[in-house]
Amino acid sequence: MGTATLVEILLAIFLPPVGVFLRFGCGPEFWIDLLLTILGYIPGIVYAIYVLTI
Repeated sequence: MGTATLVEILLAIFLPPVGVFLRFGCGPEFWIDLLLTILGYIPGIVYAIYVLTI
């Protein structure tokens, strides 16, 4: 795991959409994560970490 991935995961914990945005831009992953974060903070974190680690 590189430094960039570590920074993305830390951002995914504190601001989930930002961590996903840095890797995927405004793709569907970002919008799904934004919606999950709005509906509940924990689902947004789980999805962001899942997407960033696969």
